[in-house]
Amino acid sequence: MFEFAGAWEGPINYLFLIVTGAVAVHAIRHRDKEGKSDAVRLLFGCIAAVFFMLVLFQDVLGVVKFS
Repeated sequence: MFEFAGAWEGPINYLFLIVTGAVAVHAIRHRDKEGKSDAVRLLFGCIAAVFFMLVLFQDVLGVVKFS
């Protein structure tokens, strides 16, 4: 995903995975005091999860090619 980074592409991919994974887990698991989830947090959590899977499978593991 970050081909312009040269030798730093691997560490940047891992940092991206950590950040997007944390955002996805926090947003999807978040509940308010009444135990209800917020639709906007679920939306952005799912978007972060999709980007996490995209970078993980395409750039880090090299299993699939999406484009």
